[in-house]
Parts: sequence; C-alpha cells; structure tokens
Amino acid sequence: MDLFEVLKKRHSIRKYTGESIREEDLEKVIQAGLISAASRGIRPWQLTVIKNKEILAKMPGARTGGANMLAGADACIIVSADPDACDVWIEDCSIVMSNMHLMAHSLGLGSCWIQGRLRLSADGRTTEEYLDELVGLPQGHKLLAMLSLGMPAEEKSETDLADLRYDKVRIVE
Repeated sequence: MDLFEVLKKRHSIRKYTGESIREEDLEKVIQAGLISAASRGIRPWQLTVIKNKEILAKMPGARTGGANMLAGADACIIVSADPDACDVWIEDCSIVMSNMHLMAHSLGLGSCWIQGRLRLSADGRTTEEYLDELVGLPQGHKLLAMLSLGMPAEEKSETDLADLRYDKVRIVE
C-alpha cells in the first residue's frame, strides 16, 4: 500500500477484537516512532510500551472521555519527552505519534491517538499524574499522548477527496 493510500484509509479505531497483535508488527510500530525526524537529531522522546492487560484495563481512567478503547486494546504506547532536552519536544513527539499511527494502519492494525498533554483524568488529576502513578513515566518527562493498538473490530470508509477543505489552502505565487 503506498503512502497516499494509507493516508486516505487511515482513521482512528476505537474498537478492537481482543485478538493479539503480532510481536513483529508491534516492533515495526515502535521502529516507525524511533526513526522519526527530530529537531537537531536530539530525539527527546521515550516510548513506554504497555502490554499488561491489568494496566490497560486501568488506563481509561487516565482521561475524562475519549480513552475507553484502552481497556480493549492489545497494547498502548505512551510518548513522553524531556522538555529540557529540546524546545520543540511537542512537535518532535507529534511526529513520533503520527509515524506510529500510520505504520499501525499500514500493517492492518487499529490505533487511536489519545491526547494526554493538558488533559485531566477521571479522578481530577492530570493525565500525566495518573499515568506516572500507574506506570511510572521517565524522570523529568512530560506526557504528550498515548497510542492504543489492537486488531480492528470496526471498518471505516476511506476519505473522499471531494470532501477536502481546499478553503484551508492559500497559494502565494
């Protein structure tokens, strides 16, 4: 599948079959994150991969709304970074998330980007505080997001190019 096809067909998947994803596919998703472009090659990120079902079952509490799919996921990758290492850590981590999201789709996996930065948990703490207590984020790191992964239990249609918002494009000649 070429990249444009991946882009047209990729959607957030929030329902999973419960079937395990292949270890080699998880490894490719991780590799897609690790080879991401980074400002000045600093790569301030850390990927925390969660495969433990008991922890995954508790992860929806990390976010008020929008994180229930974590309980049914086969894995989750938490992306955090050392903000002191690089002033554009948010952008760098966003590239990591995007690369992993696209790789997951290209492998036939379902995935969903779950924003963590500036979000609250169900118990009123920040999502970052909740996850730090649950899994222990790396010392001094700030949370960007989580990527849920699983075998998709839903199918979505590809993006219709006629629906693209060209009013959002400015061309200066």
